[in-house]
Amino acid sequence: MQIGGFSMAAWPVDTQLEAELTPIVITSSMMAAIGGMMFGYDVGISGGVTSMDGFLIKFFPEVYSRNQEEADSNYCKYDNQGLQLFTSSLYLAGLTATLFAAYTTRNLGRRMTMLIAGGFSITGVIFNGAAQNLAMLIVGRILLGCGVGFANQAVPVFLSEIAPTRIRGGLNILFQLNVTIGILFANLVNYGTSKLNPWGWRLSLSLAGIPAVLLTLGALLIVDTPNSLIERGHLDEGKAVLKNMRGTDDIEFELNQLLEASRVSHRVKHPFCNLLLRRNRPPLIIAILLQIFQQCTGINMIMFYTLVLFKLVGFKSNATLYSALITGMVNVLSTLVSTYLVDWVGRRLLLLEAGVQMFLSLVVITVVYGVKITDHSDKLSQGYVVLVLVMTCLFVSAFAWSWGPLGWLVPSEIFPLETRSAGQSVAVCVNLLCTFVVAQASLPTLCHLKYGIFAFFAGSVIVMSLFVLFFLPETKNVPIEDMTERVWKKHWYWKRFLDGDGN
Repeated sequence: MQIGGFSMAAWPVDTQLEAELTPIVITSSMMAAIGGMMFGYDVGISGGVTSMDGFLIKFFPEVYSRNQEEADSNYCKYDNQGLQLFTSSLYLAGLTATLFAAYTTRNLGRRMTMLIAGGFSITGVIFNGAAQNLAMLIVGRILLGCGVGFANQAVPVFLSEIAPTRIRGGLNILFQLNVTIGILFANLVNYGTSKLNPWGWRLSLSLAGIPAVLLTLGALLIVDTPNSLIERGHLDEGKAVLKNMRGTDDIEFELNQLLEASRVSHRVKHPFCNLLLRRNRPPLIIAILLQIFQQCTGINMIMFYTLVLFKLVGFKSNATLYSALITGMVNVLSTLVSTYLVDWVGRRLLLLEAGVQMFLSLVVITVVYGVKITDHSDKLSQGYVVLVLVMTCLFVSAFAWSWGPLGWLVPSEIFPLETRSAGQSVAVCVNLLCTFVVAQASLPTLCHLKYGIFAFFAGSVIVMSLFVLFFLPETKNVPIEDMTERVWKKHWYWKRFLDGDGN
């Protein structure tokens, strides 16, 4: 049999390929993936809240006044560093928190790290919902960011480790699916609370407590992964959990893999330093670049500022919210497509197809904005308005079945156990750093580059698609502890890093 172009004839049958999808795996996956819903809600809620008059009047009156003036440039009405800090502080705090989360994930376990994430998030919700000034608002977002950092560190690793190999991709994408559900939930909430002037924004921010509480309760109910238990010396418990998760007593092959991975892991005293060794560079480079590329698609500008962008092309208030709901539903449904296709067609094909679709969508959006939207004219015919909405939906759908879920899936499955927590931490850090930069720079960049920002994203899509074509190996159906032998040592380029002793 061929997997990703590599022969499996010389390898023993992996018991994970035959393992059942047991109730404990299903329940644990659903509970853990709620961390994605928490992240998605925190991402989606900011765009709607920052467009509410009551919120702007209380915290950013100068932005509210600017929006009432016809003379100001359409592209610059929301350009305010404080307003951008409200959005981006979440990600700055998250990237700092994930460095600590790497320690807790390895030494305290995946489950405990999720509990910490829930605690930070619940506290942040209290600050945001009760905010009386900008300082309280930012403190709340920082605490939410700490929760996001811990959750994004632990949940993808947890899902990859408990999943049988044959469905690891689909099960891991539950995290991204919940991210999209969280964004849709946030859009629905914003639609309702926008009519509750001037306090609707408080309700929007407070309802972030729902996924935070669900994640905390879920983490209390689930057990840790066999990988984590064995790595931390709980051999008997890890063996029992592995039997329950696989639904069989025939676990010797997988157990031996975990024991060997744990033995190697214990020899590594400083995982972050070990990441820099020559043999670990292929997964490290790919994990970092995937996070950078994910943000360079332009998706977070659309997610953060959907309402702002739709207002630019002439959507009225209700139409703008309806449009945001449509893109949110497209996001969820397209991620569902990915859960089905990822373990069938593989990671590479989804990324390459999406690259073509996103590029064409961005080109059309660039042309419409460039030709039809000027600084002080935002009157588009109904046909052009619909065209922008359709192209936005095509762009979002392509991202949702490719770079969105696979940007989290691939890094969580390519590192060996001894550097998995550190590698995931680096991936999350880079992702949140890039997200922070995008959130902080989007509105001033839109103000200065105008429609050119979409052309920049289109060029980025070309670069990242070429990288996938030449440098990203296929990891479909490869057991997580066999990546080195089956993937890196077989790849035309990355195998050079594992020649000799690999140091």
